[in-house]
Amino acid sequence: MTRRVLQLLIGLVLYGAGAALTVEAGLGVDPWTVLAQGISLHTGIGIGWVTNILGFFVLLLWIPLRQRPGLGTIANILFVGTSMQATLTLVQVPAGLGYQILALALGILLVALASGLYIGAHFGPGPRDGLMTGIRSRFGWPIWLARGTVEITVLIIGWLLGGTVGIGTVAFAFLIGPLVHIALPLLDTAKQGTAREGTAKPRTAKRPGPGVSAPGTPATRSPA
Repeated sequence: MTRRVLQLLIGLVLYGAGAALTVEAGLGVDPWTVLAQGISLHTGIGIGWVTNILGFFVLLLWIPLRQRPGLGTIANILFVGTSMQATLTLVQVPAGLGYQILALALGILLVALASGLYIGAHFGPGPRDGLMTGIRSRFGWPIWLARGTVEITVLIIGWLLGGTVGIGTVAFAFLIGPLVHIALPLLDTAKQGTAREGTAKPRTAKRPGPGVSAPGTPATRSPA
């Protein structure tokens, strides 16, 4: 349990840091960050804090969808945006396209690694993921349709509010799925536990000594 909690928290912190690097790259960000960025421009609230606030309001949408949050859901709301805001405050990407591309690539890799960590800890989905799975279970939509509808909607709203949409947005959309697909099996605590059980040596029953019956077999009388 301790290891799973640490894995969850490290994953959420790294997720926020990776998302912040994609913002600093200035080449376009994922749909939910586009929305947070757009809201931030109009309210003056930091993008990370907006991310936390959005997570809370998305969680409210779970109520009509009959979804139940887990520890990971609540921690996601508290830690991702906070880590993102801290990283944006501390890290500044130097000017130049090469640095921007490097920051974008590192940000996407960090988000993929972080996703494997916090999903693999099995403490429940983040509020945005839970919204999509809730739509699937409530209305019977395939997950690709639920995800696509939600993310295109928030992307358009965020873009209209002034969020950054660009090559980074496209790169994130195409790369994040395959990268998480690689990271998750390596960091899945349930699979690791199963593997450890499978490598444990099976116990061998002791052979009964002379004149002792094996369990489940009738006793035989020794010849006189």
